[in-house]
Amino acid sequence: MSRLSNYRLLCFDVYGTLIDWENGIIAALQPLLTTSTTEFSRKHLLTLYQELESEQQRITPDMPYSELLATVHPHLATRLGLPTPNDADNQRFGASVGTWPAFPDTVDALRRLSQHYKLVVLSNVDRASFARSNAGSLQGFPFDRIITAQDVGSYKPDARNFAYMKATVQEEFGVRPEEILQTAQSQFHDHRPARQAGIRSVWIERPGATMGNTVEEPIFDWRFDTLGDMADALEREKE
Repeated sequence: MSRLSNYRLLCFDVYGTLIDWENGIIAALQPLLTTSTTEFSRKHLLTLYQELESEQQRITPDMPYSELLATVHPHLATRLGLPTPNDADNQRFGASVGTWPAFPDTVDALRRLSQHYKLVVLSNVDRASFARSNAGSLQGFPFDRIITAQDVGSYKPDARNFAYMKATVQEEFGVRPEEILQTAQSQFHDHRPARQAGIRSVWIERPGATMGNTVEEPIFDWRFDTLGDMADALEREKE
């Protein structure tokens, strides 16, 4: 199917696609970074963070995301040569997820896209963290279904997350895999495993994004800079 409007359901990654997790993480790291006179580049911090996060997700796939962030925080300090943060600092970093900002185009684009698609979340977070994000910068947007890593017991790019999503939307909405578009920024977490799961994808290639990129050739069926651009393209198709 060569048109966006031929599909029935969008399955969203949230953090990186709808919510600006890179700026959120950098902001949450500021208390740790002020303990050093060394200036670390944004790319270095985000690359190191993603490496540690992915490894922790592999080791503890059933750990809730806020706890996982609190666990990663002191390891990040060690790798940066910074003083070991105390437990309260680690917990504050873990709880920061719900404060990360949405991209400016996100909520309006979701409203427009919801006029044509079912909108489903498949996110690498815990239920409580997503609830805070949804009530906060996502302005209480009413997604049709929310699936978190906590529900599945594993983190993307694990194939179990996509199998769980496919089974769920088939049972609840009668939507087949060939009617789904995985809509995401991260090649690592979303586009590559989606392709392996038989799902086509829309790459929201947020300008300047670091995390989730891979050295391999990117996989996608459509590509847009923002979700708003995707909503514009859908509306042009339907004119």
